[in-house]
Amino acid sequence: MQGRVAQIGIALGALGTVLAFMGLFPGVPGIRPAPGIGIVQLLLILAGFTLLMGGAFIYVKYTFYPRQHATLAQQIGLRLSMTGLLFAAFAAMADILGFGSNLRTPTSDIYFGPWQAAGLVGGFLIASLGVLLYAISGPPDADEPPP
Repeated sequence: MQGRVAQIGIALGALGTVLAFMGLFPGVPGIRPAPGIGIVQLLLILAGFTLLMGGAFIYVKYTFYPRQHATLAQQIGLRLSMTGLLFAAFAAMADILGFGSNLRTPTSDIYFGPWQAAGLVGGFLIASLGVLLYAISGPPDADEPPP
């Protein structure tokens, strides 16, 4: 049963990778790209990376720690990953949500700048560190003697 759930995690991760790839490079699947980056692209990238992180957590949980409760460090890793995804979403959508520095006016469109891109990538790196923390900080094996 755990193997099937781990396969669902792999499928979610693969779907997330495809969605993020389509958002990053819209010309590859045949969609005519517009100049700049739009709201749909940002939402697709964010949804793809969210599915990728969710699939990674499901895979790690049901492959490495199938019948064990999560430790405090693993719970911190999960929350760190969710915080990174939230930070990436707010950084990427800052101008769209109205708290960025390049707001939409009647004569200009929304601008996705280098600070927003750095926030997006930084949030994804934090989320990836959360998955790594979850993977390496599982409960100790019962077979090992205590130190």
